Amino acid sequence: MKGFAYAFALAAAQLVTAHYTFPDLIVNNTVTTDWQYVRITANHYSQGPVTDVTSQAVRCYELDSTSATQAGIATVAAGSTVGFKADNTMGHPGYFSAYLTPASPAANSNDAGLGKTWFKIWEWSPSWSASTGLVFDSENIQQFTFTIPKNVPSGQYLLRGEQIALHVASTTGGAQLYIGCAQINIVNGGNGSPGPLVSFPGAYSPTDPGILINIYNLPAGYTGYQAPGPAVWQG
Repeated sequence: MKGFAYAFALAAAQLVTAHYTFPDLIVNNTVTTDWQYVRITANHYSQGPVTDVTSQAVRCYELDSTSATQAGIATVAAGSTVGFKADNTMGHPGYFSAYLTPASPAANSNDAGLGKTWFKIWEWSPSWSASTGLVFDSENIQQFTFTIPKNVPSGQYLLRGEQIALHVASTTGGAQLYIGCAQINIVNGGNGSPGPLVSFPGAYSPTDPGILINIYNLPAGYTGYQAPGPAVWQG
């Protein structure tokens, strides 16, 4: 019994310490300082995730109304490589994505991103085959990067990075969302028309097959991971 109790306690400790935040924006391989351009999140101490995809927290998970004004606005050229660095190894298997929204009146305004204005610019889904099942190549990384589309119009934006951890997603509310929103000013942009557009909350449903899923016991006839949200804008 003592051995079981120790193993259980160790597993519980590992589960807690596996949580994380995304405090650092990455711009062309340069990692900025904690919360310099990322809105400080409500979990900056607890590291706990968002589990209700219908809540207001699913947008940027801000600590409070000062999160926007306390963060700066980073200048980023269209076509640049950007991303987020976590404060811990991201040990949970999951799905990654990145969204942009034009920020009106400014990236450091609490009014930015409130409407149906978000579009997906990147995603990283697990691969699947009948022989291997789901394979999470993103597991145990500490940062993720992607490209700002060259044709996105210039202007101020919120950049939303996210991991949806799926290790306990077999029941409604089990998926764990880790979120960070950076404030950026895109320069040298193009004249594209981004879309499809979604809102947060609104982009996800608790029962989306990419959110409510038992990754350890897939149903008969399963053919691959279905990413939640809209298609990636090919800008």
